[in-house]
Amino acid sequence: MKPPSILRLAGPLIVSFWLRSAFAWVDAFFAAELEQLDGVKGLGDASLAAIGLALPLEFISIACWVGASNGLTARLTAAMGAGEGDRIQQLKRAILRVILGLGLVFLLIAASIWIWAEDWIADPLVGRQFKLYGAVLIGGAAVTSFWAILPDSVVKAHHDTRGTMWAGLLSTITNVILNAVFVFAFGWGILGIAASTVIGRLAGLAFAIYRAAGHERPRIAAAKDDRPGVFDRPVRAIMVLAVPGGITYLLMAIESLAVLALIERMSPPDQTRSLLAAWSIFDRTLRFLLMPAIACAVALLPLTARYQGMGDLAAAKREYSTAIRAGLVFAVVAVLPLCVLLGPWLARALSDTPETQALATSTMYWVPIAVAMGTPFFLARSIFDGLQKPRPGLVASILRSFFFVGPLAVAGFFMGPALGLGSLQGVCLGFALGTAAGSLLLDRWARSALSRA
Repeated sequence: MKPPSILRLAGPLIVSFWLRSAFAWVDAFFAAELEQLDGVKGLGDASLAAIGLALPLEFISIACWVGASNGLTARLTAAMGAGEGDRIQQLKRAILRVILGLGLVFLLIAASIWIWAEDWIADPLVGRQFKLYGAVLIGGAAVTSFWAILPDSVVKAHHDTRGTMWAGLLSTITNVILNAVFVFAFGWGILGIAASTVIGRLAGLAFAIYRAAGHERPRIAAAKDDRPGVFDRPVRAIMVLAVPGGITYLLMAIESLAVLALIERMSPPDQTRSLLAAWSIFDRTLRFLLMPAIACAVALLPLTARYQGMGDLAAAKREYSTAIRAGLVFAVVAVLPLCVLLGPWLARALSDTPETQALATSTMYWVPIAVAMGTPFFLARSIFDGLQKPRPGLVASILRSFFFVGPLAVAGFFMGPALGLGSLQGVCLGFALGTAAGSLLLDRWARSALSRA
């Protein structure tokens, strides 16, 4: 039977990923209100800057989550398709060890933020807000987010992308409600914003557990998964697929960390807070509007694997081209007008000072370009994962971060004023050019691989 199309598979995942990404916007909007609530001058921008500093660390946790989930989902799907019940149980036990390891690492990161954040950040107000927000958010990921890897992977292995969508919706609604309670009713400030995000994830986790159990009960009751077969090293079987995929997102987090460090260390002291806050707005906007591309990439991986098993990679190539065309249309038809029409309003809504508002507004026009340039990279990356050849994607990710995006963003920071753009717009230009170079490289590589196969 012919598999569903890439757009049909990606639809519920796009909704789910957008809802999960909405956590960031909820936090940012509530942070913008803190100055009015507490009466501390500059608290809104300082809180927004602190959230921006935490974003790359949060993205690192997402990288680990996505990598482990993709590895587990791929192995579970194969084992279920082959009727290998022992392997399914093996994988479920093995991922618990991975989750415990990830939890320990991120608890240590959270402790480091709590102890040293105020020493790392030159602006004392930003340092204090980052200490509170970063430690609670990253520590919370260790005890809530990672535990959703198992039930979410089971749900996706049963091809229930709608279940993933509903889990994201419940998490977002819970987060919004708790943000209002913790900030406006309890007066917890940025600590309440972080806590509501952490607790909100528990709602999604509970639903994912419920949904996964609903799928697994009839499978187990049918007693058809009796084919023999086990992994000699089940954790390694997961990690072989998880690590290359996770590194792609990890390197993207490193890109943002590098830009933040550049701004924090090289900007004039009186401009640092505004530049950090403006970059935070640009970064979150870009990541939010890249969610359809990332969702399509997640859906394209098993679709490519299925077509490979059917011996019809010409169909996989057609679906890949369809996804790229859809991404480019989305960037022009949706992202461009949104950024042009709503970008200035978003900058005003999220920032306290005219300087930050002007800087953030100037970055909005680069978002559609970055979305269009970045979409092929995610999709091509999934082609290689689906072909069970993760090395090309890993090599291209390293080249993108260390040879394209990083150097060009740094060059843009220093050369932007000479080009009449300003330092921050120069960074955005370099970021977009580096992203385009990485996408072009991996796109040509993926098309060549599909044609040869």
